[in-house]
Amino acid sequence: MGDEQPEGYTPTERDLPVIRRGDTVQVRTVAEPRPAADDGRGPLFVVGDVHGYLDELLAALGEQGLIDADGNWAAGNARLWFLGDFTDRGPDGIGVIDLVMRLSAEAAAAGGYCKALMGNHELLLIGAKRFADTPVNSGAGTATFQAAWLLNGGQKTDMERLQDVHLQWMSRLDAVVEEDGHLLMHSDTTAYLDYGSTIEDVNDTITAILTRNDADECWDLFRKLTKRFAFRDEGGSEAVRELLTTYGGQRVVHGHSPIPYLLGEVGTEEGEDSSGPVINGPHVYADNLAIAMDGGVTMAGKLLVVQLPLHD
Repeated sequence: MGDEQPEGYTPTERDLPVIRRGDTVQVRTVAEPRPAADDGRGPLFVVGDVHGYLDELLAALGEQGLIDADGNWAAGNARLWFLGDFTDRGPDGIGVIDLVMRLSAEAAAAGGYCKALMGNHELLLIGAKRFADTPVNSGAGTATFQAAWLLNGGQKTDMERLQDVHLQWMSRLDAVVEEDGHLLMHSDTTAYLDYGSTIEDVNDTITAILTRNDADECWDLFRKLTKRFAFRDEGGSEAVRELLTTYGGQRVVHGHSPIPYLLGEVGTEEGEDSSGPVINGPHVYADNLAIAMDGGVTMAGKLLVVQLPLHD
């Protein structure tokens, strides 16, 4: 597999092997809290792809002491970043967005913060709502956001509950940030370089594209941020270094590509071997320059909530 995907779609049951949830043993671990940053800022946590699995998210946040038993912010001045992909495939994407929006307000009131990055599935949901069946130039014939959204696990209940406040929140998300030497982004691709030579440029450019509301332009953005595996194969570490040299930081932290696929240990759809690897934590690779955070919650993996920096 290369960085390109057919017609810009993110892999689904049609083109990647799928591990069914429940096929593997789920291992729960509780991390020991580490000291806060030296400058008085609270500890830094990142969350991988959630994809509508609200219950799993609540459990994972609770294990790290970030929320209490009632789901309220309990981490004081801690800093929490979600790496995108809140909806699709799982049962309650809108519930996930509502939780992240609420925790953002509660964390800010407590002296910390809870923030989120733009994932390709946010772009997909925005496009499906805004453009529906409007044809777009996909590079492989005619496509529509609506068809792509359904192909990629779009849940009709999410669309029914989607409100303007959710759309406005998603459309304003940053795509790239740097925190404590960690370059945070959703997708394991160098396509971000197409949108600017600084973090601010990238975020401003992507916000401007969504503001202009042109279907073809939004599709091109979605297609590019759906690319994956740029850091996995030969030349992967050089790709990471290009991003770090351009935007800063010592390590890239990303979601998007499930760790089972990055490890190359996934069984086939035909069921020859559906056990797959047990995911207990993030995957560090590309000469230790990249940290993958999508534990594959949609396919018997683990929804990862991890404190940075990692103890390698």
